[in-house]
Amino acid sequence: MSDSLYSLARPLLFSLDPENAHNFTLPALRTAASLGLTGAFGKPAADPRECMGLRFANPVGLAAGLDKDGAYIDGLAALGFGFIEVGTVTPRAQPGNPRPRIFRLPQANALINRMGFNNGGVDAFVANVQRSRFYENKEGILGLNIGKNADTPIDKAVDDYLHCLEKVYPYASYVTVNISSPNTKNLRQLQGASELDALLGSLKQAQRRLADAHRRYVPLALKIAPDVDAEQTKEIASALLRHQIDGVIATNTTITRDAVQGLPHAEETGGLSGAPVFALSNAVIRGLRAEIGDALPIIGVGGILSGEHAQAKIDAGASLVQLYTGLIYRGPALVKECAAALRKSR
Repeated sequence: MSDSLYSLARPLLFSLDPENAHNFTLPALRTAASLGLTGAFGKPAADPRECMGLRFANPVGLAAGLDKDGAYIDGLAALGFGFIEVGTVTPRAQPGNPRPRIFRLPQANALINRMGFNNGGVDAFVANVQRSRFYENKEGILGLNIGKNADTPIDKAVDDYLHCLEKVYPYASYVTVNISSPNTKNLRQLQGASELDALLGSLKQAQRRLADAHRRYVPLALKIAPDVDAEQTKEIASALLRHQIDGVIATNTTITRDAVQGLPHAEETGGLSGAPVFALSNAVIRGLRAEIGDALPIIGVGGILSGEHAQAKIDAGASLVQLYTGLIYRGPALVKECAAALRKSR
């Protein structure tokens, strides 16, 4: 039923500017959830997975970026995800980049975005999380994704991450450290060996202190780009192991355009997501798994538009998967399709 409903709604949504469609859909979903009208979406059958010391209801999650302020958690939870990740949040509110900043490439089942971590700041973010029924009733796994402000110098970036970690730690099931968005100047520089070593060392030290203070251990995951080469993948894997980071999310959006050359909007700056990222993401997942073995889990994200695609991420070495752009093109039915495919393959 949810598939049929989305088939009817999609032409209307695609007639709108992408950001306007986004700003219409999420409040509508929140309202529907508050009124108990989301039963049509259904829930995937239980398929619990253990990962990062946490128990996930099923292995299909929502990737960060769709709900940057954590304002729509309850509506998104109604879609049947096994876990939800919200953010990226920064210490201070910031508007992000000027509009237009999202572009559809429907011929490629893709999006380009240059949002730039637009959000209301970490204090408002935490307040939204606390207000959600999902958090209050401990209904499932909630990942909180943190970043740095655009005007924070890169050599001071660690201060922003530490500030956000301190704020979100009490409310998170896990915290994701986003160093891979292409839309914040120099952010990906933090993936370099020396920069990453310093950042992870500081975050791990803070995690230990916060675990003692709150008497609860909250796992840390690192989100990386699909544009890293084999040598960079080895360096990142080594740093993850050395600092005992709890997980890695592979991957964010790509700055490459090889798969969409000649299409309308292909030359827009920003991160490309959707189908063109599928193979790039899988290659990074395979490279990471070869380096880290079974030492830590990988959450696979990038270009999942079917249950078969979700299974390919698991086959490449992922333990869990996340969706984002596929939801725009396929709608809520994609959640159940992916969950069913992964349950069947166990």
